[in-house]
Amino acid sequence: MKLHAQTRTRGRTGSVLIIVMWVSFGLVSLALYFAQSMDFELRASDNRSAGLEAEQTVQGGARYVAYILKTLGTNGQFPDLLNYQREGVPVGQGKFWIIGRADRQVNPSEPFFALVDESSKLNLNTATSNMLQSLPRMTPELAAAIIDWRDSDNTVSPGGAESETYQRLQPPYNCKNAPFETVDELRLVYGADLETLYGEDVNLNGILDPNENDGTQLPPMDNRDSHLDPGLLEYVTIYSRQPNSNRTNVNDVMQLTSLLQQQFNTTRANQILAQLTRGQTPSRGGGGPGGRTGGGGNNASNYKSILEFYVKSGMTVDEFSQISSLLTTTNGTYIDGLINVNTASVEVLACVPGIGTNNAISMASYRQSSPDKLNSIAWVAEVLDQASAIQAGPFITTECYQFTADIAGVGHNGRGYNRTKYVFDTSEGTPKILYRQDLTRLGWALGNITQLKLQTQLAKETR
Repeated sequence: MKLHAQTRTRGRTGSVLIIVMWVSFGLVSLALYFAQSMDFELRASDNRSAGLEAEQTVQGGARYVAYILKTLGTNGQFPDLLNYQREGVPVGQGKFWIIGRADRQVNPSEPFFALVDESSKLNLNTATSNMLQSLPRMTPELAAAIIDWRDSDNTVSPGGAESETYQRLQPPYNCKNAPFETVDELRLVYGADLETLYGEDVNLNGILDPNENDGTQLPPMDNRDSHLDPGLLEYVTIYSRQPNSNRTNVNDVMQLTSLLQQQFNTTRANQILAQLTRGQTPSRGGGGPGGRTGGGGNNASNYKSILEFYVKSGMTVDEFSQISSLLTTTNGTYIDGLINVNTASVEVLACVPGIGTNNAISMASYRQSSPDKLNSIAWVAEVLDQASAIQAGPFITTECYQFTADIAGVGHNGRGYNRTKYVFDTSEGTPKILYRQDLTRLGWALGNITQLKLQTQLAKETR
């Protein structure tokens, strides 16, 4: 009897022990579950914090750009790269980079950091059909459709498209028949597919990322030739306008005479005016690859560009540099769509009448080898022959007043990522933002080297 009681007691004790063990196991499991959940929440909160820091860093970068454009006082000139910070700029615990473009990038797979001059591109609202057709990936039909989209009539250009064409699409819509308001509006133009617009540069950072040089493995489809083939978006803008007030119209003899007498002595002013009357261009010595010869007769009443005025004035380069920013050929308040020959790519320069591909390559080589001679448009006449320079003159400038700041930022420890493109306008003095676009969705745009630097820094800080 006693033995039986002891056995039952030991059985109950064992059962209690098992229950206690199961309860303990359950409590431990719950504790581990909640600990893991808290860890996930903490990580998510940290990532969210880093993302917010990245956004704030980019906004800080935009304020920095506005400050730089205001304090540098560019007066139509592209800011000196040595005068402002462009990569890895700290803002709090985050950093930002300004993604730009360069004539010749040392490493084609790593971005160049700088502001981008919008007047280095072809303006969709002012370019002629022939100029548009000279762009890479452009077709005559798409160029005609662009003209039809921006003009005010319903007449279909040869190969173009008006509302009748757009009404057959799904969903249907009308042709705008008004100027472009954004470059992204190109996506609505008939024939402007994504491959044409983006090319191989799907994240629009101007470099060849690994997925843009792997054939068909990852989007986009590319030819795997280790060379970036951008789309149309690389070469076009709607933001290129320069102020034209308070300038001397070279077609107004009285205004021109007054300016020349103010800037030079009376004797030299009279010599320039006499030269303009004769319309002959004496040799300046040296010349350029294309050389320059005397031209036909002209007078100070029908110059179509200040470059034509220079070519026929007999002025020296130094003399013209003193007054070039004070000259104009029109009385409008602003001039839209001029292409900056100091910053435009070879592809854009080749679109300008009188230049073409061969001259565009020569011009790009000249400005790389002679950066100290680019302070006025006179250098173009050192590269082109007189006829070509006069033909190109109405389309070109050396001034820029609109700048793109393509800013990418990260938060603390290199975590979080944000990228926003801003277009700043300085044509009215104080810089103002004309356009803002979030490009974060396009993915990482800072290249492998920047990513490696951030990872190395994070490893050092976590040791």
